Amino acid sequence: MDTRDEVREFLASRRARITPEQAGLPSFGGTRRVAGLRRAEVALLAGVSPDYYTRLERGNLSGVSDSVLDAIARALQLDDAERSHLRDLARAANTTLRTRRRPAKQQVRPSVQNLLDAMTHAAAFVRNRCLDILAANQLGQALFAPAFDTPDRPVNLARFCFLDPRAEELYADWEDAANITVAVLRTEAGRDPFDKTLTDLVGELATRSDEFRTRWAAHNVRLHHSGAKQFHHPAVGRLDLTFEAMPLPADPGLTMVAYSAPPDTPAHEALRLLASWAATTADTRTTSGKP
Repeated sequence: MDTRDEVREFLASRRARITPEQAGLPSFGGTRRVAGLRRAEVALLAGVSPDYYTRLERGNLSGVSDSVLDAIARALQLDDAERSHLRDLARAANTTLRTRRRPAKQQVRPSVQNLLDAMTHAAAFVRNRCLDILAANQLGQALFAPAFDTPDRPVNLARFCFLDPRAEELYADWEDAANITVAVLRTEAGRDPFDKTLTDLVGELATRSDEFRTRWAAHNVRLHHSGAKQFHHPAVGRLDLTFEAMPLPADPGLTMVAYSAPPDTPAHEALRLLASWAATTADTRTTSGKP
């Protein structure tokens, strides 16, 4: 991914979605040649010269200050995730290391796996920036059983979402799951555009999935820390769960995700049934000698 292209397309896409009225500018009617704000209007709102903003939107963030980034973020009405993404793009544009590299293989520490296993009432796993599941507890594997039901390891949630038809059955709202998946990958790519593993994954998905390619071109980003998600599990049916995504400070790039349900709810009972199903399935595999 070319950083200049990323900057240009991100800023242009954010500018195109804001009308003069939304920005508090007078509208003089008539036909506008561009969707949303003009570059000069963004420059006016941000308090910079039109030439300077044009330079920035063409992808040249070299030497840009935090105060200017903040002014542009206000002018374009960026949310917290978009502000962070713009700062990440600026950081990448100002770094001297531009060689695509494949990061060292990440491993989950035994103490983290122990923590996962101790979470008996939550489906939990640890993922990396590419959305590879590097470790999971038994309930986590059970929740994503269709994704784990392949020989490919590690399980990759992005490939599962866009390349495995069973994803549309597991996610009760596949459109939302697909949008979130792409937004998370776009956010991670902004943080480290030189990660070859991540750029290779994006290239693969863009080649193999029209749904992914369309969403990737939208340049949407998201901070995915907490929320709700609905599943339709083949073994226990509907699951309305809440989740928390917690970065592991001692393991940069790794995030622990845990899905749970409030006590005395249908989803909580369904999770208990899922745990029982997972234990029975594990016992059956052990007895039959299957992995």
